[in-house]
Amino acid sequence: MIRLYPLEFPYYVNEFIQSKDTVPLSIASIYSYCLEFRKYLKWMSENNITTHANIKEITLKEMENVTKRELEAFVLHERLRLESKCGSNTHTSALNRTIAAIKSLYNYLCEQTEDSNGNTYMTRNVSRLIHIRKKSETLHYRAAQLEGKLFLGDETKAFLEFVEQDYEKSVSNRAKTSFKKNKKRDLAILSFFLSSGLRCAEHVGINFNDLNLETGKVSVMRKEGKKDVVPIAHFSHKYITDYYEARSSLNTDVEALFITDYNQTIRKISNASINKLVAKYSEAYKVRVTPHTRHTFATRLYNVSHSQVLVSNQLGHSSTKPTELYTHIVSAEAKDALRKLRNSQTV
Repeated sequence: MIRLYPLEFPYYVNEFIQSKDTVPLSIASIYSYCLEFRKYLKWMSENNITTHANIKEITLKEMENVTKRELEAFVLHERLRLESKCGSNTHTSALNRTIAAIKSLYNYLCEQTEDSNGNTYMTRNVSRLIHIRKKSETLHYRAAQLEGKLFLGDETKAFLEFVEQDYEKSVSNRAKTSFKKNKKRDLAILSFFLSSGLRCAEHVGINFNDLNLETGKVSVMRKEGKKDVVPIAHFSHKYITDYYEARSSLNTDVEALFITDYNQTIRKISNASINKLVAKYSEAYKVRVTPHTRHTFATRLYNVSHSQVLVSNQLGHSSTKPTELYTHIVSAEAKDALRKLRNSQTV
């Protein structure tokens, strides 16, 4: 899909994409950039910031001449759209991603390009006047919000056993047929999430030969094109091995480990498909979640190791700061354990 974007983008946006492709960034990251750029350029066209109806024809001069007030109007437009769609308290991250993408494009055009005279394409960077708003949430608040969406303690095992043994009892015959077809793959994906802490995009990027069943490790491409080798917790090996053996019997040139077979066409599974299947099974079991299975793994790992360094390395973070959240979740889990202990006492 990404390869189609050069057909609709101006040449300087395509050069930006190419520059990121050489880093290399993951396909998912580049795709996200493309979505944000298309949104911004279409807004420029629809609001007469440019004289061109076709976004491919928007000139560098028009990009450079966007005023602070006009860019603020775009940010406000996006904020209101996201608030109406997601609610007033859940839009900040999405809006920050949009602003960050626009800033990246302007920074590239002003600092990392070169024309025939050796000059950058643009000198004025209006995006410097727009700032990303930090979330005004404490770690305690975030931990409290996540608590009910995590499969802690014995729930990880119970969740996988539910999908393996009980899920199909609650669905229609048509859904049951689809479930049985993809059961081994879906259980492998779920157990991968719960035993490795990988991001969704990292799952999508795993190739068949990246998985080493003997060592229980998988090679992945992290954010910003960083290669990594990640160990997988032993409890998931059964599910992963079952799928690996079934996957190895397929006659296909597709290199991806996780695939879909639709109308007898095999292709790599998408981010959206993984998010949907995680949400589907988690909702049937307890509560609908998508990225929170990663938080489940990180919390459980910290709970047994009490090492932020270990957790940050496993999740692919460049520092331990993002893992501070899990210390607060573990504290909340400890409180719940104490409450249950008191309730179990006999008088």
